[in-house]
Amino acid sequence: MKRNMIQKGLLIAAVLLILVGIHENGFRDIRNKAIRICYECIGIG
Repeated sequence: MKRNMIQKGLLIAAVLLILVGIHENGFRDIRNKAIRICYECIGIG
């Protein structure tokens, strides 16, 4: 019973944090950082 409540709470928290990230355009920051890292590995940047 207690384990179920903890799992549901964590799921709700995860969904809320994902929605906040989407709302604040966090995916753009992550994409831009990933692109920069890839360019550095290839040797372009």
